[in-house]
Formats: sequence, structure tokens, C-alpha cells
Amino acid sequence: MTPIQTVEELEESLSRPTWGVLKTLEAIDGDVVVLGAAGKMGPTLSRMVRRALDTLGHRKRRVIAVSRFSSQEARSSLEQHGVETIVCDLLNPKDVQSLPTAPNVFFLAGQKFGTSDAPELTWAMNTLVPAYIAGRYRDSRIVAFSTGCVYPLLSADGPGANENSILGPPGDYANSCVGRERVFTFFSKQNKTPVLLFRLCYAIELRYGVLSDIATRIMSGSPVDVSMGVVNVIWQGDANARAIGSLAHTSSPPKALNVTGLERVSIRALAMQFGKLLGREVVFTGEESEMAWVWDASRSYELFGEPTVSLEEMIIAVSEWTLAGGPLLGKPTHFEVTSGQY
Repeated sequence: MTPIQTVEELEESLSRPTWGVLKTLEAIDGDVVVLGAAGKMGPTLSRMVRRALDTLGHRKRRVIAVSRFSSQEARSSLEQHGVETIVCDLLNPKDVQSLPTAPNVFFLAGQKFGTSDAPELTWAMNTLVPAYIAGRYRDSRIVAFSTGCVYPLLSADGPGANENSILGPPGDYANSCVGRERVFTFFSKQNKTPVLLFRLCYAIELRYGVLSDIATRIMSGSPVDVSMGVVNVIWQGDANARAIGSLAHTSSPPKALNVTGLERVSIRALAMQFGKLLGREVVFTGEESEMAWVWDASRSYELFGEPTVSLEEMIIAVSEWTLAGGPLLGKPTHFEVTSGQY
């Protein structure tokens, strides 16, 4: 991983298509729609698709980013990189019906934080919106982003949840994500729509993510909560590439895919390593629970191979970014929450 010093270099890295991405998009025809494209992953996922199609010489194939686009800067940036944009409220079924037809759809829309104050909005975003989308894009292939939090907390020392594990998480947010999967599965079976349930945890880049959360707390002198004692992570560029590759693995009924790193790492050990790299004393709070969200992502490795960026490379890059005072997105993951309440 080459050193990253600017936002431009970071977003170039996160949107750089892999050989697997090029192979997938060469084999699959048609335009691409990215729903919920203005969030943490949508912009670089959209750009990766656009860059791959341009590399392949398919410049006439459209990449269409759909969002409310509360940030005009995010919309302008996508358009500057050749991605078309459409402003749409996905909670409005009439708006959804007006969206352009495309054979390839990424569904990234959803709600997590604020659930404790407005659980009804979270359930609407995570179950009603998928129903609207599944109806509108019944003839498309859909990669539906989900989360590893659809599983219950398991023994932190155990093998972790695989795609066949029983679902049963704590809290409104995670249960609404189970609802999202059930809705996509229902319509996939009813309409023969090929879908893949993309269970991602936790995507990492330099401006947000579990590693950034830990490093930022240490730099500010704030305690690091070790209640959720272990974590799995994956570089966002690798998560983007796996999502695009998943277009080739959609099916009806849908299959799920756990997407994260195989290495399970201790939050305490991560914090101690960051403390050394940042030259700061580490203060801890909480006690490691015997239970945690832990996952087995072996199947994604079988499909897509090793990620291009290792855990050690991520730790070093986040440390350098933090020491340099690099900008942050201001969207903490709340990885330490064990109750499922956000």
C-alpha cells in the first residue's frame, strides 16, 4: 500500500478497480445503478465501477448514483468523475418508480444511528425501502448491502458466524436489517430476481472506521472502550471490489456472503499498537465481554481471494493519517456497543 497523504489520493486508492472487478464487469452487460450512493461507501463504489468500465472501453455504459444528496459537494464530485447523479427520496414510492431501468443494482441505503430515538424511521428505511426497490428492479440483479450484525453475539473465542448461522441479533437496528434481508428474499423468490445479501463488517478507510475511532480517541486522550473485545475489519477498497464481484454471484433465492477480514483482532491489542505508533498513552474503559459480533468470512475469500490491503498496512496508514491531522468524516462506528442500541 503506497503512502496516502491527501483526500484525493485516498479516494483514488479506494476506487481503484482490481483485476477481479474488470473481469466481472466485462462479463456482465448493462448500466449500473447505485442506490444510497452518498454514504460512506457509495461514492468510491460508484467511481470504481465507472473507472473499470472506462478501462474496459465501455464508456457508453451508464453509472447512475441515486441519493437525497444533502451534500452538493458529494454530488458534484461524482459528476466530475463521470458518474451520473439523480436526487431521489427512496421512501417515496413514486420517486422510486421514476428511476431509470438498469440490469445491475447496488442497494446501499439504510439507517442505523438515531434508531433509539426514532425506531420507526429505521424500520421504514430498512424494510419499506427494500420492498419498493425490489419491486422497481424485479428484472435486475441486485447486490443488497447488509451487515454482520444480523447474527447474534457469539463467543469471542469461537469460530464466528458463517452464512448458515441462525440470525437473531439484539436491538432494533440489527433486527430491522434482518427484516431488510427477509424482504429482499421474499421478492427474490416471488419475482425470480437474482439477489446477493452482502453482509459487511467493518469497512475501514482513513477518515472513519473502527481503526480511525481507536486512533482518534487515543490522540485526544479519551479512553478506549474494550466492551466489544474483538473485531474483524476490511479495507473499503477491497469491500468495494468484493461488492462489484458479487454481481456474478446473485441468485434466486438469494445467498448471503460475509465480507470482512479473516483475522480477528483484540481491541485492546489494537489500541496498544496505536499508542506506540502515535506516541500516546492509552487509557481503557470497560471490560471485555465473553460475547461479541464475530464472523467467518471464509466463503468470500474462496470467491475473491485475499484482500489487497493487510491489517498491518491499515494500522500504519491510519496512524500516519491521524498524526498528520487528516480530515475525518465525523461518523463514529460505535463498534463498542454490545446492546444493539444506537
